[in-house]
Order: sequence, then C-alpha cells, then structure tokens
Amino acid sequence: MTCQPKRYGRNGLTSVAMPSAQPQTVINASILLIDDDQEMTEMLVEYLQRSYFSATTENDGLMALQRLEKERFDLIILDVMLPSLDGFEVLKNIRKSLNTPVIMLTARGDDVDSILGLELGADDYLSKPFSPRHLIARMRAVLRRTERAQDIGGKILSAGDLALNTTTLSASIRGTPLELTGTEFRLLESLMEPPGRTHSREYLAERVLGRSYSAYDRSIDTHVSNLRRKIGNIGTPAIEIKNIRGAGYLLICEKKVGAR
Repeated sequence: MTCQPKRYGRNGLTSVAMPSAQPQTVINASILLIDDDQEMTEMLVEYLQRSYFSATTENDGLMALQRLEKERFDLIILDVMLPSLDGFEVLKNIRKSLNTPVIMLTARGDDVDSILGLELGADDYLSKPFSPRHLIARMRAVLRRTERAQDIGGKILSAGDLALNTTTLSASIRGTPLELTGTEFRLLESLMEPPGRTHSREYLAERVLGRSYSAYDRSIDTHVSNLRRKIGNIGTPAIEIKNIRGAGYLLICEKKVGAR
C-alpha cells in the first residue's frame, strides 16, 4: 500500500522531528519500505515524503516479493523480522533477479544479522533504533553511488581476465559474467582504480559506502569476502584480492589495469 502522511510515535526510532519544508518539488527516488511495524513505517513514510521521496510500504515478505514482480523501485529498505518470510529470505529472492539497492534494518548490536545481510547482497544496513535523519543520509549515499555509476559513460576497465563496463555496470572474467550487487561492483571498480595500489578501508568506505570508516564496521570486509567468493566460483587463481595487514586491500591480476 502507498501511505499518506500521518503522525505517529517513535517505535523503533530515536527521533521523530520532521524535516522542515524545502523549496523543492521533484521526487528524489521511489522507495519500497518492507517492515511489519505499521506505526513506525507510517511515521517513516511521512518523514520520507517530507524529504521528497516517493514511499510505498509492505508489511509481509511474500507480499513484498509479489509487488516487486510488478513494480520497480530505486531503493528497498528491508527489515529482518517479517511474517511469512524473514528479511533474509526476501533478500535472497530479490537478488535472484534484481540489483536494486537494499538497506537492511537489523536489531541493535546484532552483528550476525548485519553481516549475514551483507553476505546475501544487501548494500548497507542500519541498526534499530535509528534516527530517521540517519536513515535518509544512508539512503542518499546509496542512491548517489548508484547515480554516479550510471552517469559514467563509455569506460571499460580491464585487468588480466577481468573486465568491468561502467556503462552497463557489468563485470566478467574471460567472458563469464560476474553477478554483482551495485555495492560489489563499485568496490571492484575502486580496487581497479588507480591500478596496482593498496586501498585502505577508510578510502573504500568513503568511496564505496559514502561514509567514514568505523573500526567496528565490518561492511567493507564482508563485501570483499563476497567478491572473493564470486570470483573464486568462476575458478581463476590469477585474480586475487589480497589483504595487506595494516594497510588495506590490493587487487592482484596477471597484468596491469588499464582502460581501453
């Protein structure tokens, strides 16, 4: 259902102060919010609409998947705890056919849920309770990364058997497609530019996630693990993402990276 703005309490949120009106009429993006906490979602919809997002909600995992078969959204906000299908199962099904960016909502301090969500293909996560402003900031960071990638035209990066097309946001190894999420694609692209350099977690967090690195945030490490697994599934020992202790990550291929 598409909700109309109403005022509700702060269930699951740390702040309910609404954003002030802005001289803007263009809708930023279409958002699907999947959460069974109706009070929280209706309050969030009001906040999102006041921030010029088009917001639609579903409170059931199966119903959300059925909607996604018929409609497309720019971003999905997905809670872990859902009736019929939990958020992880919903995410697995989403990733079978869609690369739509996904932000997972997890329980406070539950690193297992956060890491599992990233491993299954989530682009980012946020722990409850959270500030709506914090959520908006995460959403805009994810959307900016997606838009920036789509705006880059006509560039192909290559490293040995690995090729990235920044126009189509596609990657392949010896012609075999690599099925990557948007965040995984941006991470691989960042590791390939500039060539032959060790990239710190701080740099990758800013470039890939659009936020400052935190010592307790394992997002970059989890996305790197996903990339390693997907590259390894194709069966090429010539491509390796190496962890340089105390420095960051280095992409190793058979020959130097270059754009053609």
